[in-house]
Amino acid sequence: MSTDPDLVNGLPIHLLHDRVLVKLEGKPGERKSGGGIVIPATASMGRRLAWATAVAVGPHVRSIEVGDRVLFDPDEKSEVELQGTDYVLMRERDVHAVAASRVDSEGTGLYL
Repeated sequence: MSTDPDLVNGLPIHLLHDRVLVKLEGKPGERKSGGGIVIPATASMGRRLAWATAVAVGPHVRSIEVGDRVLFDPDEKSEVELQGTDYVLMRERDVHAVAASRVDSEGTGLYL
């Protein structure tokens, strides 16, 4: 890991410990079915995990790199706004899965 701060919205940021800063994908509450049908946020469903893109990681994060897609529970998140853009701050242990081209498809554990 590099000790240089990451740039988020042009703002240098250096996360501490095992923190991960992510940007949510898509519009909040809006989902699409496999067939392309838009499901409104008002539709009731069970607990649903969300995908986001990692934009900065702390020095003790082992499994996530900037640019990775991560799967997490949106009910257990801390939101932060930086220069008008909303992000989510979480610990690495709160990430359920990582999707990245470097991930071995034969592996097990945290990776999809």
